[in-house]
Order: sequence, then C-alpha cells, then structure tokens
Amino acid sequence: MRCRTQINKKGYPSRGRRVVDYAAPAAEEMKHYCAIHPGSPSAVRRPQLAFRGDLWIALLGPSVEEGIVGIGPSVSAALSAFDTQYLAGLRPPNERIKSPAKRWQSLRTIASVLAVFFQA
Repeated sequence: MRCRTQINKKGYPSRGRRVVDYAAPAAEEMKHYCAIHPGSPSAVRRPQLAFRGDLWIALLGPSVEEGIVGIGPSVSAALSAFDTQYLAGLRPPNERIKSPAKRWQSLRTIASVLAVFFQA
C-alpha cells in the first residue's frame, strides 16, 4: 500500500502526517475476487468499497441503512459477506426459515430415496 503525504488547506505538505492509500490494492483484490467468483453478486454488481477503522465495507445502494452491505476484515471477506447478504435478499421469505416439520419431511424423503438407491 502506498503512503502519501497529507496536504493541508494551503496546498503544502502537513508535517509528520502520512495517509495510506488503499485504493489501488483494494481494486486489485476486488479484481482477483471477481475473477475467482465470476457469477457472484460482487462480480456482477460491483459494490463500492470503503475502509473504516479496521474493516472493509462493500456497499451497493445509497447508504448502509438502505443498501446491501458486506463487512469484513479484508476486501475478500467483505465481498463474500456482500454476496451472502445479496443472495439472502433474493430468497422468498418461506424459503429463508423452514419449519422443523418441513425439514424432517425433506430428510425422510432423502432417506427413503437413499434406501432405495442402496438396495438396488
């Protein structure tokens, strides 16, 4: 990551202050992530990246409150979290939370199919 000298209001370098430029490495890491996950929401939608404190934020939308957000300690982690949140928003509400009865019914169906498969 490149360091650059911070410039004050008058256009002169500030004494002793350095600002780390995260833009180029973050763009490169996002490019790498999107190459590995070409069909992911991050690769298709290209959320904005921001660095706050020790966390990366991937944001699609006008704000954190109104948009889709992924937060993580690295660019890849933030993009992965973004993908998870994006896909969770696309699922119908009845698929997000399955009732225990439906879960057991689907497990019984799978078990019966496997029993038939292994007996043959």
